[in-house]
Amino acid sequence: MILNKPLSDALLSRIRNGGAMTTGEKLNLIIQLSIPSILAQITSVLMFYIDASMVGSLGAAASASIGLVEPATWLFGSLVAAGSMGFSVQAAHFIGANDFVQARSVMRHGYIFGMVSSLLLLAVAVAVSGPLPGWLGGGADICPDASLYFLIFTMATPFHTLENLSAAMLKVSGDMRHPSFVAVLMCIFDVVFNFFLIFPTRTVEVLGTSLTVYGAGMGVSGAALGTLLSFVVAAVPLVYHAVFRSPILAWRLDARRFVWKGGYIWNAMKISAPMALQYLLMNGAQLVSTMIVAPLGNFSIAAHSFAITAESLCYMPGFGIGEAATTLIGQSVGAQRKDLCWGFARMTVFLGMAVMALMGVVMYVFAPEMIGILSPVAEIRELGTAVLRIEAFAEPFFAAAIVAYNICIGAGDTLRPSIINLSSIWMVRLTTAALLAPKYGLRGVWVAMAIELTFRGTLFLIYLFRKKWMKIE
Repeated sequence: MILNKPLSDALLSRIRNGGAMTTGEKLNLIIQLSIPSILAQITSVLMFYIDASMVGSLGAAASASIGLVEPATWLFGSLVAAGSMGFSVQAAHFIGANDFVQARSVMRHGYIFGMVSSLLLLAVAVAVSGPLPGWLGGGADICPDASLYFLIFTMATPFHTLENLSAAMLKVSGDMRHPSFVAVLMCIFDVVFNFFLIFPTRTVEVLGTSLTVYGAGMGVSGAALGTLLSFVVAAVPLVYHAVFRSPILAWRLDARRFVWKGGYIWNAMKISAPMALQYLLMNGAQLVSTMIVAPLGNFSIAAHSFAITAESLCYMPGFGIGEAATTLIGQSVGAQRKDLCWGFARMTVFLGMAVMALMGVVMYVFAPEMIGILSPVAEIRELGTAVLRIEAFAEPFFAAAIVAYNICIGAGDTLRPSIINLSSIWMVRLTTAALLAPKYGLRGVWVAMAIELTFRGTLFLIYLFRKKWMKIE
């Protein structure tokens, strides 16, 4: 039965305790862990989708101001995720080995390290927020809004760290449901906050009755503030459940005092440093890509940003299955279950490719509607539709790259997969985009993206089947 918590908990305990699992039970467990995560991923994308559509109604300049700095906001979010993963992977291995005490100790270290690093990131964000839009090639008409959006958005970094680390810890313990529910809650609150913060006080018609709706009229900065507040709303219940309620991670289960162990920090750095460097250079590549797109004009900047947002709705199932793979591989490695580790790896990557192939078809067919929701501007809609249909053909291989990378993370192997990601993006995507953009415009940039994703997915499939990531004797 799908979404049967007692059954999924029983199957996870079978991994830790050396029990045998049939192919059907493995698939059942993958699906049960994937579905809540997929729903959470889709919900998070919908949050950005709603942000973009609300801001899109303000015009092309407002959309372009967010699109210009969006890769930079992804960079900060990715660095937070990398730091969280360094601790959650260790916790997954300890949980797989039935050593819950050390898993909780790793979690405590993660919170301390996360708070210090998030404050450092925040200081960097404040320092670069002013000149950043200019560095990216933005025009004078969009730079002030872009700068303010980035500054307000990154003020959420400490809360994002608490939310991300708590969710990651709960997921590797096998609890996908609470993080997924909170992700839905965060999306709902983001809509509410945006509704009142972006738009000014106005009169709306509801069932023939005129109602006055009060609003702050903050525009682009209101969208950023709404996102900040939604991270605060998400962080509180996730921290509470992870620290006080989780049957595996709750700190009240510890009988001994907390002892600082530098080895946990060192191990986390070994896992997360390649990921952080990868995210830094990959998001740097996104910034370079934005610089390639920026001279094409505001319509191209907005269409590029909207198309990325729309596409993300289609590849989120891959990330959901990838998160399930990280949990299953992490616990299998901790339990020294080589048979389960390889079985889960094969099943998750092929399931991810099948699901995202279907999503590619959906994206191709409904591209006009997906872009149409985000912008009323005809030029943006036409261009966004064209590039989405180009990207649709690469979705299965994008899935292979996403899920295989998460498999490697679960095993604690992050260096070589990070090299694959970086070399593919910098050597294939950017060089091809730079060659095609002058002649083919934004369409050329997205052809380059589709070629690179296909190439990267192929490399990850080769790496996966060579099994060098599997750290089990």
